[in-house]
Amino acid sequence: MLLSSIYTFLLCFTNCFFFKVSCSTSEFRLEGDYLLGGLFALHEIDSVTPVFTPETTECVCISLKSHFIYMLSTLMKFAVEEINNSTTLLPNVSLGYEIFDHCSNTRNFHSVLNFISKNGSIRPKEKLNNYQSKVIALTGPYGSSRTITVAPLITMDLIPMVNYGATSYVLSDKLQYPSFVRTNPSNKDLIEMIIHIIRWFGWNWVAFLGSQDDYSTDGLKLFNKYINNTGICLAYQEGLSLNANYSLTVKKIDKLNINVIVIFALKEYARKIIKAAIANNIQDKVWIASHSWAMNQQLPREPGIRKIGTIIGIAERLLSLPGFNEYVYSKAKGTADAGHNVRAKSEVQNKSEKCNQDCDYCSLMTAEDIINESPTHSFAIYSAIYTIAHALHKVLQCDLNKCSKNTILLEQIKKLNFSLNGQQVKYDENYDPIIHYAVVLWRTHVNPPQFEIVGTYDKLPEITLTINKTRMTWHNNGSVPFSNCSFECKAGYSRQPEGFHSCCFTCKKCPRNRDPYTCFPCAESEWSDEGSTTCKTRSVVYPQFTEIPSIIVMISAAWLIILLFAVFCVFAYNYDTPVVKSAGGSMCFLMLASLILSSVSVFFFFGKPTSVFCLLRNAIFTFFFTVCISCLTVRSFQIVCVFKMAAQFPKVYSLWVKHNGQWLFIAFSSFVHLISCVIWMTVNPVKLIADSWTFNDQIMLICEMGNTITLTIVLFISWFLGFLCLLFSYMGRDLPKNYNEAKSITFSLILYYLTWIAYFTAYLSIKSKYIVILNAVAQISSINGILFSYFIPKSYIIIFKPQKNTPTYFQTSIQNYTQTISRS
Repeated sequence: MLLSSIYTFLLCFTNCFFFKVSCSTSEFRLEGDYLLGGLFALHEIDSVTPVFTPETTECVCISLKSHFIYMLSTLMKFAVEEINNSTTLLPNVSLGYEIFDHCSNTRNFHSVLNFISKNGSIRPKEKLNNYQSKVIALTGPYGSSRTITVAPLITMDLIPMVNYGATSYVLSDKLQYPSFVRTNPSNKDLIEMIIHIIRWFGWNWVAFLGSQDDYSTDGLKLFNKYINNTGICLAYQEGLSLNANYSLTVKKIDKLNINVIVIFALKEYARKIIKAAIANNIQDKVWIASHSWAMNQQLPREPGIRKIGTIIGIAERLLSLPGFNEYVYSKAKGTADAGHNVRAKSEVQNKSEKCNQDCDYCSLMTAEDIINESPTHSFAIYSAIYTIAHALHKVLQCDLNKCSKNTILLEQIKKLNFSLNGQQVKYDENYDPIIHYAVVLWRTHVNPPQFEIVGTYDKLPEITLTINKTRMTWHNNGSVPFSNCSFECKAGYSRQPEGFHSCCFTCKKCPRNRDPYTCFPCAESEWSDEGSTTCKTRSVVYPQFTEIPSIIVMISAAWLIILLFAVFCVFAYNYDTPVVKSAGGSMCFLMLASLILSSVSVFFFFGKPTSVFCLLRNAIFTFFFTVCISCLTVRSFQIVCVFKMAAQFPKVYSLWVKHNGQWLFIAFSSFVHLISCVIWMTVNPVKLIADSWTFNDQIMLICEMGNTITLTIVLFISWFLGFLCLLFSYMGRDLPKNYNEAKSITFSLILYYLTWIAYFTAYLSIKSKYIVILNAVAQISSINGILFSYFIPKSYIIIFKPQKNTPTYFQTSIQNYTQTISRS
């Protein structure tokens, strides 16, 4: 609503005044099928006069800001012409541009409104898919404050604003700036890189100087945030204005013995700080230059700059663009004629332009002035234009014959991944670039001064800082400067905190006859012999996949799963035979599936444990093995019921058969056990702990068993079902041979009980990483007991004794049992 109101207010005089004025010059405008916008702060103004009535704005530019911005605008034109001459990128399509001198925010709203207009008017409420602005995208302006001011007007209509010189991290917020794209790193990336450099050299006592603008304020905020838990202390911080007392600032820093100073400010402020350091004879410091002035061409030539120390900067990896120098020479219009210079200056001083698309001072610049300017942001503006071109190419889907008419570029920009002069151009989800930057050392002792790349910083595939120590030459050819609040304590001394900062402490000698741990307590991940003043790193132990015992157990589990699956297939193929039916019929498949799933849990015992692995290794086995035991229990009961109880309790037996009592019992017992397992895992979950107290030199990663009460309930249900199964199998010990499973069930359950009693005894009495392997062995043993005592004998009869797998054989067995019972 607010932006719509601003639009409506500005619209009342924008249509009347600005769009009727035509003042574009050939230098600032190029016709094309698709138009790009450019905002470049070629000039600065001394003051801003408030405008209270609609009137034609005048960009009265007092002085040329620098050759630097003009060089960037030239780079934009160079990139556009290079793309227009390409036969592969945007064939048969020409790009044009319109550039405005963004000398002031208040005097440039009409420039921005011109970009987002359509046929000289703006309709804020028109749907985006029906609205086509004058430009398909634009680049600029330089600086975070200017960009934050104008960005809402542009990004509201989702026009891509591909910026080359705004680093404020707030611009990464896509809710506020949905179509803002940048080709230079954000302040977050720059600050992280600076912190990596500080930590690389082991410094922890630093100063941070900035200016009173969005760029520096954002950088200082991020620096304070990201130095947490890094061991770095911010000893001094200040945001300076252009009229501040710079001498007083550098004297304070020197008095605090701070030897590393981060200057995160625009070059005008950096120049004043460096000059103040030279004037006040501040020596032997390390100055870390932010991206904005890391490649400044004038500062290295300041007299006396060698004395202030070492200057390290952050700059683009690519510092030159093939063909650009030739392009500048072909377009150069500068002259060295003194008379011409005087006349040009006089014309500017006496001329008030009705628009900001004119630059009389630019005629004073020679090709050398432009070429020798700082290459900072060169690749940023170059890649910005190519980003727009590549996105347009993908949207238009151009071939040699025709192109699409779609010009919505934003979604395509996020998908871009192309190589430009050997450097990859790609954007993340916030439309920030994947950075590849360099650490630059200022060599001020040579004439002319030079910038040497001594390190690299990459963000993908992971953050990596590499610095060539052999190329790093410090002031006076010394070693790495010391910039810590305190010196490390010697052996036999302890740290005593001093002051507010954690980096500051004094060293106090340990008293006699005191345990060294009192003065030098080792970290939890370290250990020390008694009487020693040094700590050793503990080894972290757990059953690894590559250990012989682990391999043996995993191979056993794998063979067990294969064997269970084979029995499953045999029973499925012979489903209608008497042996399968006497073993339980369809219930056999539930038992075999449960045993297979139980076997899977064995594989979670190996490798570095996690909370999830701790949960799965016992929960899976406990539940599914209990399902299998409930099947055995109901099967044993059912056989006894048929042979012994059907005649005595015919009604009960009838209800049991009619309502599928066996399946109801299995479902009920399984459900109760499942609820108990869920309570076990949620009331006090099984979790990973690092046992650092059992062994001095080891940390064992083990899984707790969880709450004792809930664990007892879980085990009780399983063991109680096993007891019922034993009871029913004992009752059926004299049943026909083909139905008598008392021996097999008794064997499997006794093996189950003995195995787990042995495991819990070892668990309570022995502390070793191999207890975990013993747990896995106990699971395999329990599963093997049922498989080899219950299923394998039946599989043997099915495969090798088919004569015993006939209805006649089973009927004979039942008849013999009946005759025996009648005689007795």
